Amino acid sequence: MGLINMATYLDIIRGTYEGTSEENGKRLRDALATDAVWTEAAGFPYAGTYVGPEAILANVFHRLATEWIDYRATVHTYVADGDRVAAFGTYSGTYRTTGKTMEASFAHLYRLENGKIVNMQQFVDSAMVRAAMD
Repeated sequence: MGLINMATYLDIIRGTYEGTSEENGKRLRDALATDAVWTEAAGFPYAGTYVGPEAILANVFHRLATEWIDYRATVHTYVADGDRVAAFGTYSGTYRTTGKTMEASFAHLYRLENGKIVNMQQFVDSAMVRAAMD
C-alpha cells in the first residue's frame, strides 16, 4: 500500500458518506481514480459498470439526485482490510415520480490504490428500491 495506510483509506471512504450531499459529492469526485470502475448491482435501477468519474457521476449520482427526494446512503459499519474498505448501511428516499418511500440495505466494497478509489462493487436489496419506483 505504499505510504497510504488503512486508516487513511477508511477516512477517504468515510468522507464520501458523512458530510452534506455537496461535501460527499466533492470528496467522491476527488477520490475517484481517472479510470475507476464502478459497478451497480444487477437488479438495481442504475445497474451496470461505469468507468471514470464523469460516467459514474452522470449515470449514478446525477440520476439519484434528480429522480429521488432526500436520497441517502447511511452507513452503520465500515470494515478496512488492506487496500479494501467495505461500507454497510441503508439507502432511503422518496421516488419523485411515485411519491413512494423506501429503505434498502446495502454493502459497498471499495478497492483503493495510491489514495484513490479504483473499484467499487455494490450489493443491495434492490427489490425494496424497485417497489418504490412502481
